[in-house]
Amino acid sequence: MERIIVPSKLKGNINAPSSKSMTQRAIAASLLAEGESTILNPSYCDDSLAAMTLAVGLGARVNPGIGEMKITGAGELREKKLNCGESGLAIRMFSPIAALYPAEIILTGAGSLKRRPMSMIENALKQFGVRCISEGGFLPLTIEGPLKGGNCEIDGSVSSQLLTGLLMALPVAEKDSEVIVNNLKSKPYIDMTLQVLGKFGIKIKNDHYKQFIIKGNQKYKPTRFEVESDWSGGAFLLVAGAITGHITVNGLNPGSRQSDKAILTALDKAGAKMTITNNAIEIKKSELKAFEFDASESPDLFPPLAVLAAYSKGVSGINGVSRLIHKESNRAVALVEELGKMGIKVEISDDYLLITGGKVKGTHVNSHDDHRIAMAAAVAGLGATDKVYIKDSHCIGKSYPGFFDDLRSIGAEVYE
Repeated sequence: MERIIVPSKLKGNINAPSSKSMTQRAIAASLLAEGESTILNPSYCDDSLAAMTLAVGLGARVNPGIGEMKITGAGELREKKLNCGESGLAIRMFSPIAALYPAEIILTGAGSLKRRPMSMIENALKQFGVRCISEGGFLPLTIEGPLKGGNCEIDGSVSSQLLTGLLMALPVAEKDSEVIVNNLKSKPYIDMTLQVLGKFGIKIKNDHYKQFIIKGNQKYKPTRFEVESDWSGGAFLLVAGAITGHITVNGLNPGSRQSDKAILTALDKAGAKMTITNNAIEIKKSELKAFEFDASESPDLFPPLAVLAAYSKGVSGINGVSRLIHKESNRAVALVEELGKMGIKVEISDDYLLITGGKVKGTHVNSHDDHRIAMAAAVAGLGATDKVYIKDSHCIGKSYPGFFDDLRSIGAEVYE
């Protein structure tokens, strides 16, 4: 689907979307709890729907409702072939959980997930004695448990998501476990995982993010869990306000463990005018200046940061490009191409993305089937000289299906 963004001035109040990352973790924890859990304020984006489908296949009963989702966990395995959609978190988190079952389970995926490497999952599960076979390092994954616990050593430089899966699964294994992690990135996401686990009664010893000690035979306790609003999606709204508006984004918790709350630091460095009151952030159009920012721990911020830099006077530098290769697209390359079409000079230099601010032009751009590239193009288009046409914009459903409707609600002109 192609959407057309007309240059617009934004005004009003808007609620940030629910966190898909936290929703997926809560679904996994609810699956492992014996009894009914209630997830409040869930995200029903495509990635969350994939997690719901996986939970049902692994034995849960899932009843989605408006504003809440009820899940009864600890049931019997229903499906031996499970589809993770395009969710990187789902495949990496649910693989260790699937390994808990004494059965052969095949995990598949769709779209860009088929091109993302799976060898890290294969290597980790084999260290625990679990049979795990990939297709040359890619999907499908064939897993046969049961995962009984033990020791393993993993590389955390590419993603923290596999560690999240191990931390979810190992507490219910029969033996105690130790996980050694080398060069862990995105530590705040592990904080989020540990936060969810704690709410469900699971205890894990974290030694400086290098060693995790997990007691076996723990029991997940069913609970009521409220999902936070999503800083990853909220970042696009905040940048939109900074470049062409006067809006208030509600629901974003400044004390959150989500790594993408670091957007506040970047906005401050760029000179954006903000007022933070409790969980409400008022932000207005500002004279923006070039900034330096290290996004190694928050790589999902690259697209909104690149748009912020496009509207900032001077050359901005964003560090952490190596974290972008195995996303839904190679996001660094996608940003170079699509912002380049809009008249903005973007270069890759070592591990930096260098963006020279300037006048953003209307044009036709491609989403690369990447939800964050589509949202970045839309926000960039709000202050452009003419209309921006976004090809394959439907991919925003992966994380923020209401994104274009939310933009309309605060004054953006968006046509389909």
